[in-house]
Amino acid sequence: MSPEKDSASRAPQAAERGVACAADEAIDRLGPLDPVRALYVHVPFCASRCRYCDFPTQAAPANDPRMGDYVEGLVMELFRRSRAGELADVRTVYLGGGTPSHLGIRHLSSLLYALSLCVSLSRDDMECSMEANPESLSERMVLDMWAMGVNRLSIGVQSLDDDVLRLLGRPHDADAALRAIDAAHLRFENVSCDLMCGIPGQSARTLVRDVERVVAAGVSHVSVYPLAIEEGTALERMVARGELLELGDDEQAEHMEAAHEALEAAGLARYEVASYARPGFACRHNIAYWTGVPYRGIGAGAASMLQGSAGRVRLTDGCVTDELSMREAVLEDVMLGMRLAAGIADEEAARACASVPALGGVLERLRAQGLVEVREGRVRPTRRGWLCGNELYGAILECPLDPLDRPSH
Repeated sequence: MSPEKDSASRAPQAAERGVACAADEAIDRLGPLDPVRALYVHVPFCASRCRYCDFPTQAAPANDPRMGDYVEGLVMELFRRSRAGELADVRTVYLGGGTPSHLGIRHLSSLLYALSLCVSLSRDDMECSMEANPESLSERMVLDMWAMGVNRLSIGVQSLDDDVLRLLGRPHDADAALRAIDAAHLRFENVSCDLMCGIPGQSARTLVRDVERVVAAGVSHVSVYPLAIEEGTALERMVARGELLELGDDEQAEHMEAAHEALEAAGLARYEVASYARPGFACRHNIAYWTGVPYRGIGAGAASMLQGSAGRVRLTDGCVTDELSMREAVLEDVMLGMRLAAGIADEEAARACASVPALGGVLERLRAQGLVEVREGRVRPTRRGWLCGNELYGAILECPLDPLDRPSH
């Protein structure tokens, strides 16, 4: 190695050590840590990059050696976290991305074998989800992943309209998506699919048709996400050039309501802002995020949330991205609870109001505005609160706190 390359390689390591120290100090301020209950493993590779994607992902061919190197790094990190005792209480695992199925059977088997040594995947109460895309999900992969401890598959369908799929830059067509759902049912009862709405050229009628077709294919869980045209994406450039007309908030809300009515009519109840499930099939990993459960993220760009008696810290790639006092964490938990159709229990709301006295007035104003309701022993979002989520969440997070309550950085 040349002196220049050697110097360059040491600089990031030194920077990482500095970041790690800052993270260690933030974690130390939390006091004794609550156990980590959820584990997220990020796979940043895809067959191609979709036009709407701003996630930390990259396109890679199926035989790209970077994928093997990356999996080796994940395995080492899993063993390190396991030896430190961080994974002993994990009850949900989620392999997301990117496209985990794009890794191929060999790399996925290595990763899942390491997971099985670090986390009790065979427990009856363990939920282990894996994301897959239609173009890379084979029948053999379904059989192997089930045998290695995955018990929930989430398939990125997005649409069953080939014109819409081409607009989004998806590497599959509608027939491939339906074949992937059929393949998943070779072993999996718990099969989810993602759909997108609010897409230029899409109507509420065609969205409902997509919903009806995936329900008829036998999925037990559906997530419906409104398209967000993010900065730096191919879709943003197309909008800027006048090639696409972005749908407004009212049209997106119309799509969300149309999907809601079709899914509930088919027996899938909304349990979270964007997610619907048959009884017993709500995603426990999703719910962990919205109920203040500490989670550990492993992989490039994966986020972690750790908490103790003094507050809460979020980290990404070893760097502290957010540090909350205990009272700020209380407010955040109330806000996150409003993402759930069930909301929060009256007792939890009362404890939160005792911790942050101004919250009681905020919740009362939200009820007067028709954004929340108090019913059956719970404070929960109304239909309007679901559709106007940013207004609801912002009001809770902006609730006044004692100015001395900010964490020291």
